[in-house]
Amino acid sequence: MESVRTTGLGKVYHGDRLPVTALHAVELVVGRGEFLALVGPSGSGKTTLLSLIGALDRPSTGEVFIDGVSITGMPDSWLADLRLRKIGFVFQEYNLIPVLTAMENVEYVMLLQGVEQKERIRKARAILDEVGLGGLESRLPGKLSGGQQQRVAVARAMVTEPAIVLADEPTANLDSGTGASLLDLMRSLNETRRTTFILSTHDPMVVERVHRVVKMRDGLLDDTGC
Repeated sequence: MESVRTTGLGKVYHGDRLPVTALHAVELVVGRGEFLALVGPSGSGKTTLLSLIGALDRPSTGEVFIDGVSITGMPDSWLADLRLRKIGFVFQEYNLIPVLTAMENVEYVMLLQGVEQKERIRKARAILDEVGLGGLESRLPGKLSGGQQQRVAVARAMVTEPAIVLADEPTANLDSGTGASLLDLMRSLNETRRTTFILSTHDPMVVERVHRVVKMRDGLLDDTGC
């Protein structure tokens, strides 16, 4: 069963100069439970494609389907609810709230969902234990290493049990050992929870660990082989 499908997906950015086409009619199908990497040089369209799949931006042409439902043309309020309940995000720069503890950062999405405090704490503590951060719940992001901050970000993305996790260059700011550990964690979560992971990357370590590689160049899919 498919988790994500794009048809004729294009994106044109209109700036002060000439328009820039970031994606050209991309056709992509991602099966449920896949662990997939988008690979290509800077400017190839990886981040743009993730943004469109994650409903962070709207396409210029084409459609995005999540679990068989077209999200293109849906109102902003519907897309916000989709992001809140069905999609987890892991960003290159972690995007943690600096004044909140690791526990509070993980709780935050559940707070937006209206989850009761006792349940938020229970689930946040459990996922932090699962990602190897038990005992560090009360630390602020500034008191955690880069790898630990990225683990908090993964915990925050996974705590609501989303159908899809989108990770944009998740190992870019990590040393090789920490990056490998994070990737092994994400693959373990993929296998145990059957969550679909789509990662964008330049990192050969990511390519070695995913189920499928989708190559991109100049806004086009270059190759969708394994």
